[in-house]
Amino acid sequence: MLNGLLGKKIGMTQIFTENGDCVPVTVIEAGPCSVTGIKSKDRDGYQAVQLGFLDAKKKNLRKPQQKSFEKTGVAPKRIVQEFRLDDVGETKIGNVAQVDLFQEGDFVNVTGTTKGRGFAGVIKRHGFQGAPASRGSHEIFRGGGSIGMKEHPGRVFPGKKMPGHYGHVKCTTLNVQVVKVDKDKNILMIKGAAPGPNGGFIVLRKSNRKARKN
Repeated sequence: MLNGLLGKKIGMTQIFTENGDCVPVTVIEAGPCSVTGIKSKDRDGYQAVQLGFLDAKKKNLRKPQQKSFEKTGVAPKRIVQEFRLDDVGETKIGNVAQVDLFQEGDFVNVTGTTKGRGFAGVIKRHGFQGAPASRGSHEIFRGGGSIGMKEHPGRVFPGKKMPGHYGHVKCTTLNVQVVKVDKDKNILMIKGAAPGPNGGFIVLRKSNRKARKN
């Protein structure tokens, strides 16, 4: 059975519960996603369902992609992602997965690409405190300090926290609760923030965590 959907982050807002509590939510356009391929254990060594999201122009795809969509008979898609499953079940190529795969109160794992911050120093990138601004300090207020050591081993160890590229990495937020599902508009609202900028690509997978019963 399918356990996930592809989506696009729209932005953040807030909604009010029946008790009057204000809940910050992230609005995600989840689906509809077409099944563009199925992997079987006999042929591929594992079982998975391949989903496609957002229609694409044929001219914007590579020729192998064009041939793949022509073979399956599914309209070309901009984003394609596999979801590994223990059992594919009755899923067939051409089926459409909707946002009603999730229900209010469910927990999901949200995967996205974080915002890119460019080249950043150690204070912004790693949260360093910086040098004192008095007692003779000058020109090193936001520096990382010494990185050297004694003659042995006499080198900088890999993984040393230093300035460098910050952000634009794959990130997964676990066990995020679904607050609201709008089937007519393919909208999913989840509690709190989701990784990535507005308009960014999002992968939603069902979590093993169960909703509490009041």
